[in-house]
Amino acid sequence: MCGIVGYIGSKRAQDILLSGLKRLEYRGYDSAGICILEDQDIKVIKSKGNLDVLVTKVDQQTIGTQGIGHTRWATHGKPSDENSHPHMSTNGKFCLVHNGIIENYNELKADLKEKGFIFLSETDSEVVANLFEALDDGNLLTTARKVTAQLEGSYALCVLNKENTDEFLVVRKDSPLVVGVGEGENFIASDIPAILEYTKKIYILDDDEMALIKRDAVEIYDKSGDRITKKLREITWTLESAEKQGYEHFMLKEINEQPEAIRKTLAGRIKNDMVDLGLNMEEEYVKAINKIAIVACGTANYAGRVAAHLIEDKLRIPVLVSYASEFRYNNPIIDEKTLTIVISQSGETADTLAGLREAKSRGAKIVAVTNVVESSVAREADYVIYTHAGPEIAVASTKAYSTQIAALYLLLMELGQIRGSLEDETIKLWVKEMLAIPEKIQTILGNCELFKGFAENIKDSSSLFFIGRGVDSVSCLEGALKLKEISYIHAEAYPAGELKHGTLALITDNVPVIAVATNGLMLDKIISNIEEVKTRGAITYGVAFEDEQKIKEEVDYFIPIPRVVDAIAPLLAVVPLQLLAYYTSVVKGNDVDKPRNLAKSVTVE
Repeated sequence: MCGIVGYIGSKRAQDILLSGLKRLEYRGYDSAGICILEDQDIKVIKSKGNLDVLVTKVDQQTIGTQGIGHTRWATHGKPSDENSHPHMSTNGKFCLVHNGIIENYNELKADLKEKGFIFLSETDSEVVANLFEALDDGNLLTTARKVTAQLEGSYALCVLNKENTDEFLVVRKDSPLVVGVGEGENFIASDIPAILEYTKKIYILDDDEMALIKRDAVEIYDKSGDRITKKLREITWTLESAEKQGYEHFMLKEINEQPEAIRKTLAGRIKNDMVDLGLNMEEEYVKAINKIAIVACGTANYAGRVAAHLIEDKLRIPVLVSYASEFRYNNPIIDEKTLTIVISQSGETADTLAGLREAKSRGAKIVAVTNVVESSVAREADYVIYTHAGPEIAVASTKAYSTQIAALYLLLMELGQIRGSLEDETIKLWVKEMLAIPEKIQTILGNCELFKGFAENIKDSSSLFFIGRGVDSVSCLEGALKLKEISYIHAEAYPAGELKHGTLALITDNVPVIAVATNGLMLDKIISNIEEVKTRGAITYGVAFEDEQKIKEEVDYFIPIPRVVDAIAPLLAVVPLQLLAYYTSVVKGNDVDKPRNLAKSVTVE
C-alpha cells in the first residue's frame, strides 16, 4: 500500500529519496514525506498530495547524507499533512516510516498518553515512534526488539535516531523490505524499483528480521538478536519489470497479492475469534433492518451478489442487488429500515455514488465498502469498511474483488452477531476458515502450469460458457467477465438449471463449458447439468474441491481447489477463473493490463 525508501552514504540523501519515491508512484499514494538527518538534527518535510507538492517544500540547501522517505496510502486517518509520514517521537529523538497495520495501536496509544506522550496524528504509525522513545535503552537494536515484542499486526519499519549519524534500523514482519548494497553507501526500500537505479545487489529481508544499515556495512539479525548471514542477490530485471516484482503483468502480480490483501482486510477486525469491524452500529437499528440493498457495478456488483446469497440464507433478511447504473432510475423501494451497501474499489464510481445519494435521500443508512480512504463514497457513507487491498493497476479487477467479498463476509457476521441470527460457534468456524484462506489461495497459485495448458485449449474458441448452482453461479459471472475483459472471447454465465430454457441451443461440439461446483447441497444437480452439455459435444472443465471425486470423474478436465466450508468457497473458486482468463489473454497476445475500450475507474455515468 505504501512505499519506503532509505539512504545512508556520501551523496545528498534528499535527491535519492525523492527519486526512489518517484519510482514507487505506481503503487498509488495520497501523501509523501522525507526525513533528513544532518548534524544530529532531524528535518522532516511532508505533505498531502503527490510528490510534486512535496518537492516544492524541500529545501535545496539541505546536504544531509542520511534519510528516509515514504509515500502513504491512508489506512488510519484521512490524507493530511499531519497524518503523512515520517513521524517523530515526542522528544524528537526518533523518526520513522511504517508500512502495514498495527492492530493493537489503540491500547498502546492509551498507555503512552497516560505516560505523557503527545500525538499529532491519527495514525497507528506514530504510536510506534513514541514506543521507541518509551523503551529507549540507548541501543537501537535492543530497543527495536523490545518495541516489536509489543506490536501486533504487520509492519516494515525504518527508524532514525538523531543521536546516531552512523546508522539506521529496519525491521520487517509481513510487509516487504529490501536492502540495497553499494560502495560506501547502502539503501533500503519496500520495493526493488526504488533503488534499482543505484544498485543491483539486494538483500531480501524475511519476517522478523532486523538490519542495521551503515555506510560501509549491513548487519542483519534474527528475532533473537543473533547476527545472521544472508544471500546477496544480483538483480537482472529492468526497471519496468521490477515495478511488477518480476511478474510479466500487473494483473498476474495482483492475482498473486490476494493472500496478503485478504490478510490485510481481516487484520485488526477479529478479536477472540469473533468479528469487530469498529462500525459502532446501534443495536436497535441493526435489529430493525428489514431489507438490505446492495448497489455496485461490474465486479463489485458480483461481490455483492456473493454476500447476498449468504445474507438471505443465514440472516434471513431480504436483499436487493442492483446495478448502480440502474438503481436510481428504477424508483427503488428504500426507507429508513433499509441498510444500503455500496461497493466501489476506487470510491469514485459515478453510478455507485449516485446510487448512494439516492438511497440516502430516502432515509437509508449507508455502509461503504471501498479501498480508498477519504474517497467520495467513504466521506458520504454512514459507515465505512476499508478493504486495505492496496493499489490495483490492472484494469481487470482481481484482488479488489476478493477483498470486497472478505469485507462483506465480516459485515454479515457482525450483523449476525448483533441480531442473534448466527450462533457464536458458526461465526468462530467461519472466522477460522477465513484466516486459512490466504494459504489455500497460495496453493492454487502454485498450480499455474495447469492453467497455461487450459488457456491453450480455449484460446481459439468463439464462445465459452460458465455454469454453477446457487452462489457458484455468481462465481461464474465473475469468471465470464474476466475472460471477456482481457481475452475478448465471448463468454456467458448461467445458473446451470437454466440451460434447458434456451442456452442448450448454443452448446455444440467442442464448445468449452466450465462448471463451478462447490455447493455441496446441489452437487448431484450440477453433475446432471454437466452430463447435459457433454451429450451435446461440450468440452467440460470442473472447478471443485480437490477431494470431490464425483466431479473429477464427470468432467474432461478437473481444476482442484482446497476444501473449505461451502459458505466461503467463492473466495477460492474465483482464483482459478482469474488465472484461466489471464493465461488465455497472454497466449492470444493481448494487452493484459490495459484491455481495449476499458478504463480502471469509471467516473462518468
